[in-house]
Amino acid sequence: MSKRFTPKVVTANALLEGDVVYFTEDGRWTRLHREAELIEDEAVAQLRLLDAQARHHQVVGVYLAEARPGADGPEPVHFREGFRAQGPSNYAHGKQVELKNV
Repeated sequence: MSKRFTPKVVTANALLEGDVVYFTEDGRWTRLHREAELIEDEAVAQLRLLDAQARHHQVVGVYLAEARPGADGPEPVHFREGFRAQGPSNYAHGKQVELKNV
């Protein structure tokens, strides 16, 4: 028996900056997890993954990450994804400085 599909977001790393990015419903990359498209259908997830992988001139390491609906958009399910969404941990820079809620 196959495992039930759980909601996902498409994530990767920006090719030039290395930042964690998320694929939006309108086909752009964002650095904010809450702006990512929350995909609840497995077939749609696979199509969005293929679309994102085709953008190899913009990103590397594209994959689907589990997420759940939240008050302000998708939220990470696993610790690793929560950690990635917060940005680098060595000191405050990048989106950690720009966003007070990260």
